[in-house]
Amino acid sequence: MRSINYFLGLIFLIVLLGACHNDNKKVERKKTVVIKGFFTFGPEAALFMECKTGREYWTADSSKKLELQYSQMNADRPYASAFVEVEGYFGPSVKEGPATAFDSTLTVTRLISIKKDMPKNACK
Repeated sequence: MRSINYFLGLIFLIVLLGACHNDNKKVERKKTVVIKGFFTFGPEAALFMECKTGREYWTADSSKKLELQYSQMNADRPYASAFVEVEGYFGPSVKEGPATAFDSTLTVTRLISIKKDMPKNACK
């Protein structure tokens, strides 16, 4: 009988430790959208202006392709706008630096296309 109590106590302890190990960190899935607009990049700016609304967002490039392809395309002209179609999600802007001027940040997760000039009817 005594060995059964030890066994049950041990099981309880293992379950309790397992429950404590779970940090309750929920992986939040961000809702991504496909969006078209104008991307401008330079030493002090990474901006996206949405095609349909004209609203501007600070931009974070988690795809690691948007800023690279922009720079390759506009190597001689920083701050020139390029027409882009990207997939990403919106979140609050950081509380320091130039991004503070914007209510939201567009985090780009995938570059779909980038062009120097806006194609006809691209914003429709």
